[in-house]
Amino acid sequence: MFTGIVETVGTVVNTTIEGSNVHFDIKSSITGELKIDQSVSHNGVCLTVVAIDADIYRVTAIDETLRKTNLKAWESGKKVNLERCMPANGRFDGHIVQGHVDQTGRVESIVNQDGSWLFNFSYDRSFGNVTVEKGSITINGTSLTCFNSKNGSFTVAIIPYTYEHTNFHELKVGDEVNLEFDIVGKYIQRIIRGYEN
Repeated sequence: MFTGIVETVGTVVNTTIEGSNVHFDIKSSITGELKIDQSVSHNGVCLTVVAIDADIYRVTAIDETLRKTNLKAWESGKKVNLERCMPANGRFDGHIVQGHVDQTGRVESIVNQDGSWLFNFSYDRSFGNVTVEKGSITINGTSLTCFNSKNGSFTVAIIPYTYEHTNFHELKVGDEVNLEFDIVGKYIQRIIRGYEN
């Protein structure tokens, strides 16, 4: 389990295709603290560390993950938000984040507000996911509060610290991002809608 508080930004240094899987080699300042079989959030996607070599570690994404996230577009040089699992005695500084991306969204606009930034996002509402005003949303693994919450779109405000210490400063209009909607909202949505089968 994660909290959506990004620890550091890593860099993809190599990608290797093996069948339907893709191995990503990532250089990071926290590599020395990682262990084989450890779960790490990569832009909000929970992936398992499978190899470590000096300051570079490897994770593997299966076809299902590649299809549902923005990992399919990752290449060398890509900056990735990283967070290790929350320790049992740790603080909940963000919100409950599973590392299971629900769908991708798209950056619609970025507004510089002279000290902060407003990012407007859209997403395919046919998946049934929803946001609520002042509710939690995870974007590329970052826990944020959404507003201007509508059916298929929302806005977040980014402070300078978050802008500088995550990959938000690299986002451009049209970019695809990973979205994980609030787990409590997903359970309520399921209760209301029921199961289709």
